Amino acid sequence: MTLFFHIGRYFMLLYRVFSKPEKFSVYWRQIVYEINSLGIGSLSIVSIISIFMGGVITIQAAFGFSSPWIPLYAVGYTTRESMLLEFCPTIVSLILAGKIGSNIASEVGAMRITEQIDALEIMGVNSASYLILPKILASIIINPFLIAISMFLGLLGGYIMGVYSGACTSYEYIFGIQAMFNPAKLYYSFTKVVVFAFLITSVASYFGYYTSGGALEVGKSSTRAVVITSILILIFNLILTGLFLPID
Repeated sequence: MTLFFHIGRYFMLLYRVFSKPEKFSVYWRQIVYEINSLGIGSLSIVSIISIFMGGVITIQAAFGFSSPWIPLYAVGYTTRESMLLEFCPTIVSLILAGKIGSNIASEVGAMRITEQIDALEIMGVNSASYLILPKILASIIINPFLIAISMFLGLLGGYIMGVYSGACTSYEYIFGIQAMFNPAKLYYSFTKVVVFAFLITSVASYFGYYTSGGALEVGKSSTRAVVITSILILIFNLILTGLFLPID
C-alpha cells in the first residue's frame, strides 16, 4: 500500500506542478538559473567521465577483437555503438541522478523543514509549480546538450587513447565510427535522455517536497531520491529499449 500511496501522491504533485502557472517572466529567470546550476555545473564531471570511458571501451574492444577475421574498424564501430546507445544516455544519466537528484532533494527538503514552502503557500504562490517546474524544464532543455557533449568527448577520448596506445590506427577508428551509422539510433538515445531528465528532477523534487522532520530527514530524502531515481532509470531504459529497438 505504501507504494501506491507514493505513486498517487507523486502524480498529484505533478498535477499541481503543471497547473496554476505564475508569471512567465518569473519562470524564465528561474529556468535560466536552474540551467546554469543543474546543467552547466555538471559539465566538468560529465566531460571527464566520458573521455576516460571512451578510451577504456576502445582499448577493451581492441583487446577483445584479437581474431584476424574481425576487421580493426570494428573497434571504432563498437565504441560508437556503446557510447551512443547506452553509456552516454543511460550511465551518464545515472551519474546525474546522483549529483543533480541529491542536490534537488536537499534544496527542496531544506526549504520544507525551514517553512519557506509554507510561506510561499501563505502568499498565494503555487509552491509546487514555482519550485519544481523550472527544474524540470531546465533539465529537459540542458540534459540533451550535456549528453551530446558526452558523446563527442567519449568518441574523442576513444580516438586519442586508441591511436596513441596502438590499439588501432586513426583511419580504422574514424572509418569504424562512420560505418553503418543509423541516425534513428540518435532519436532513441535522446528520447531516453528527455525521459530520464524528467524522472531525475520530478522524483527528487517529490522526495524533497514531502520531507518532514529535521536535517537528518533531509539527508534521508536525498538518499531515497537517488536510489528510487536510479531504479526508475533502469526500468524505463529497458522499456524504451524494447519499444525502439525491437528484436527481429
